[in-house]
Amino acid sequence: MTDDERPRLILVLGDQLTRGLPHLAAASRARDVVVMAEVAEEAGYAAHHRRKLVFCFSAMRHFAESLRADGWQVDYAKLDGGDAPESLTDTLRAAIARHDPSGIVCVEPGEWRVQAMMEGWGRALSLPVKIFPDRRFLCSRGEFAAWAEGRKTLRMEHFYREMRRAHDLLMEDGAPAGGKWNYDSENRAAAEPGAAFPGPKRFAPDAITQEVLEMVADRFPGRFGALDDYWFAATAEQAEEAAEHFFAHALPGFGEVQDAMLEGERFLNHSVLAQYLNAGLLDPLDLCRRAALEWKTGAAPLNAAEGFIRQILGWREYVRGIYFREGPDYVRRNALEATRELPWFYWSGETDMACMAATVAQTEAEAYAHHIQRLMVAGNFALIAGVDPHKLHEWFLAVYADAYEWVEAPNVIGMSQFADGGLLGSKPYASSGAYIDRMSDHCRGCKYDVKAKFGPGACPFNPLYWDFMLRNRDRFAKNGRVSRAYATWDRMAEEKRDAYRDSAAKILAKLDAGERV
Repeated sequence: MTDDERPRLILVLGDQLTRGLPHLAAASRARDVVVMAEVAEEAGYAAHHRRKLVFCFSAMRHFAESLRADGWQVDYAKLDGGDAPESLTDTLRAAIARHDPSGIVCVEPGEWRVQAMMEGWGRALSLPVKIFPDRRFLCSRGEFAAWAEGRKTLRMEHFYREMRRAHDLLMEDGAPAGGKWNYDSENRAAAEPGAAFPGPKRFAPDAITQEVLEMVADRFPGRFGALDDYWFAATAEQAEEAAEHFFAHALPGFGEVQDAMLEGERFLNHSVLAQYLNAGLLDPLDLCRRAALEWKTGAAPLNAAEGFIRQILGWREYVRGIYFREGPDYVRRNALEATRELPWFYWSGETDMACMAATVAQTEAEAYAHHIQRLMVAGNFALIAGVDPHKLHEWFLAVYADAYEWVEAPNVIGMSQFADGGLLGSKPYASSGAYIDRMSDHCRGCKYDVKAKFGPGACPFNPLYWDFMLRNRDRFAKNGRVSRAYATWDRMAEEKRDAYRDSAAKILAKLDAGERV
């Protein structure tokens, strides 16, 4: 058999569940073999939430079935099968033995770790390997690098405007719709307790998903994450239904309260589409165009459509560009030299801070929390408590269904923890309890008093905020976005400053001792 007659192995990763992948488009149904596998190493390199594992494996199995129904030969290894591979390399090695291929074809991955594997397969497996660029993103790695080249600072807002122009989204005669590029200032209202919210579209598990639920429950009994009331979509068709549900029922009210938090309300008007988008079940440009159309037809206000589009066209593309531009060591950056262990309540939820308890409980139940819960509750506390940013990175990567390293690491290392020294964000997102009180109703039922600045009953965010600012005064005193805080500190009476310091020291000592906070 000649090389032209031998099959090629078309590797499809678990976050590449898209029919329009470039290597599928260039492959032959009659000759080539699609290779997919539930790999033990990928399931275990982070302590992935059990709900996240179910989503990934169920979506993969459904995608494989859809390819088979369309005439593809699919070599699929299940984690609970007798041929379950330990690694992606083992997956390919076994497939090579079965199919005697002429080469391996794949699409660039979303992690440097897997990129290194791909680049080593040619030598390790003695076959040519072709890596296609991932065209599902609207800005390639090279295009982002070219945009960033020579700039003194990198800011998402500048990048976002260029992306809006390039894709003609919310533009009118070359200018931004409504006269402004960004309507974030209109999207910061608190939500009213008792208000009705539609929630995301829910799907009952079918036979394939039920099989995966049982497998994950059996193989990962002690892993973080609830499996009851599982409702995620498993196919591109279901993901489209979820998107339609969001545009029809939630987008009109999304903008104004997108930063709000409410006790007992897990989703408000958020789309909860990111896990589908990041796995390849939805198309980013299509979502942006549909949001723009909702505004144009009067079905949704401009601030809602713009805010949703900015999350995808702006922020999502921007953080991917940062991740690949900065290289594999980005996840280990620690500009603020924070070294504290991650508090145990990030896993248990056993804390007297109502906002943190709610965020962790929701995370365990749903493998989801919205951006303010992640940034200004879980991230903010870790920042002001001096938690090692890599420890927090590992937690975020594990617990959220939409978390892949390309999107998660810049959000945590850069945006949340300022561990890249300000490359991604212009200021540290540190705050006292006042922000959480303003944007939520958590403080009303909390054991701690958010109005108390220090002392035994004070909200821990209050003294820890000042402790963080003082630890990093040399770094932030000249930062125009936060420097005024030091003038406030300097005007305080020494007795008050001592009280802040004493309260912070006691809270940090409790954290270090593993005591309840």
